[in-house]
Amino acid sequence: MGITSAIVLYLVLWFVTFLTVIPFRLKTQGDVGEIVYGTQSGAPHEHGLRKKAKITTAIAAVLWAILFYIVTTGLITVRDIDMFDTMGTQAADTR
Repeated sequence: MGITSAIVLYLVLWFVTFLTVIPFRLKTQGDVGEIVYGTQSGAPHEHGLRKKAKITTAIAAVLWAILFYIVTTGLITVRDIDMFDTMGTQAADTR
């Protein structure tokens, strides 16, 4: 895995994790009972994005490390997930 693909993998994991973490412990204006005029009652009252970004960074780092290990060691390859045998058989290594 090259440096660029490692960075892209981490960024994709970070954003997917962030979008998953955002709704946790979200206090809406409707929950608190302080609805600001002109906003929806489901708008956040306290979002805690800084804390959620730190949690996301930690989770994404752990997931990235696991996936990096799997990819670099060859534990799972593309041929392992080729369910329909579209890649054909792999030629034997004759070194």
